[in-house]
Amino acid sequence: MPRRLRADVYLLYLVFRTLDDLVDEGDPAAPAAMTAVDAWCEAGTVTTRETAVLADLARRHELPRAALQDFCAGMRDDLGGLHLQTEADLELYCYRVAGTVGVVMTALLGSTSPVADRYAGALGIAMQRTNILRDIDEDLAAGRCYVPQETLERFGDDLRPGHRAALMRDGIARADAWFDEGLTGVTLLRGGRLAIRSAAAMYREILRQIEREGHGAAPGRAVVPTRRKLLVATRATVLRRDRA
Repeated sequence: MPRRLRADVYLLYLVFRTLDDLVDEGDPAAPAAMTAVDAWCEAGTVTTRETAVLADLARRHELPRAALQDFCAGMRDDLGGLHLQTEADLELYCYRVAGTVGVVMTALLGSTSPVADRYAGALGIAMQRTNILRDIDEDLAAGRCYVPQETLERFGDDLRPGHRAALMRDGIARADAWFDEGLTGVTLLRGGRLAIRSAAAMYREILRQIEREGHGAAPGRAVVPTRRKLLVATRATVLRRDRA
């Protein structure tokens, strides 16, 4: 990440990470935290650490407030107990909780085209869909399921290890398609292109690890070894430099 942007990227991460953790941990303060961010988006009201950080960032960057509000809507989806019926429902959820992060990040990095947001959102969707496939056992243990009902009806609702290979193959193909779309827009960024390519390559490797481990044949997360992450990240950046 360009040195001049690192501090602001860290601050933005702090906001998203804090809000997400409040929701994941079922913290009773989560609804108020989302309301505070919405209030800042609407009227610039600063009442929390997160809104103070956003106000600071907004002095240097034109933050897309609609995307921040969409992120809060996604957090509320989780708080309310999500019941996804269709793949379109899942895509909307993934955009809200992850695609929006890409859109706001684009405001920090800068872009050469207004359509850059579309690709940034696609890359976020790809990463969130990857999260869902990676965390399927962990989510089920916590009483959560992010697989849409129509997909369960298509492939069967038995999500136990060894019984979900077809569903996982379908999910991987969908995630890969979103990665392909998102990565085509990286050239539109003014800064941070190599960092984004590296991050995408490392995240996408989770899909390859799921494949190597038999498409959910064993319980638990698919974890990419650190050395493998570094290898795929290096390949992504070196190959891009070579092509340039």
